[in-house]
Amino acid sequence: MKMAILTRDGSLYSCKRLRDAAEERGHQVQFIDPLSCYMNINAASPTVHYRGDALGHFDAVIPRIGTATTFYGTAVLRQFEMCGSYPLNESVAITRARDKLRSLQLLARQGIDMPVTGFASSPDDTQDLIAMVGGAPLVVKLVEGTQGIGVVLAETRQAAESVIDAFRGLNAHILVQEFIQEAQGRDIRCLVIGNQVVAVIERQAKEGEFRSNLHRGGTAHAVIITEQEREIAVRAVATLGLDVAGVDILRAARGPLVMEVNASPGLEGIERCTGLDIAGMMIHWIEQHACADYRLKTGG
Repeated sequence: MKMAILTRDGSLYSCKRLRDAAEERGHQVQFIDPLSCYMNINAASPTVHYRGDALGHFDAVIPRIGTATTFYGTAVLRQFEMCGSYPLNESVAITRARDKLRSLQLLARQGIDMPVTGFASSPDDTQDLIAMVGGAPLVVKLVEGTQGIGVVLAETRQAAESVIDAFRGLNAHILVQEFIQEAQGRDIRCLVIGNQVVAVIERQAKEGEFRSNLHRGGTAHAVIITEQEREIAVRAVATLGLDVAGVDILRAARGPLVMEVNASPGLEGIERCTGLDIAGMMIHWIEQHACADYRLKTGG
């Protein structure tokens, strides 16, 4: 197969692993910077151009699109879909997952439990918003944040009001969430491919920190999860229409809570902790599901 990896930085661990895993299985792979693409959008012969040349057909496209380039990156991915390339995660599913508010609403509609979450526009609603999630301590999150950036723990009501006012002063959209004290800075990252959890790690925040992201200095180790946690992770990914995703779960006193579904999960931490060839599993999924008539199958 001829595959493209949409990324702004092909030197990242996940991108190199996916390229190497594909090439080991005999596939041709090209890194493509989505911001260097431009598109001819028409019904008869849609094309993607890259740095002055029209790109030929790719059997499959692996999106590794950063949060900051979601809008244009998913537009480029849609164009590849129109041209008949099979996407590992469709553009519409990625945009669902990247919108934290929308994704939480979709998960809640399917009965998937999560931390109590509040969202409001008017400053007049701040007091009610804080009370809605059980008061302080609480977590304030930027809707567009990623890797723990734009996530703040407010330990008192006064601190919560100050953080909310500061974010609003920047015209940022925020969520206010219940703080799960009993999680003690730990969460479970489930890597899901299709309808199967293929790898799991438990992440622990560093001392003095509540965010367990490895980019924030957290540590991780392999862990065994319950059938309930496994079923929730698979349902969450299916609800958003993704093929591959990382599902972050908090172990609360009332049961497992989905914190986030990541449409472009990093592979470095989970591969090194588990020793599993997750990149190879992703390529194997593409081999099983990519088809020459993808455009006809999906209606473009």
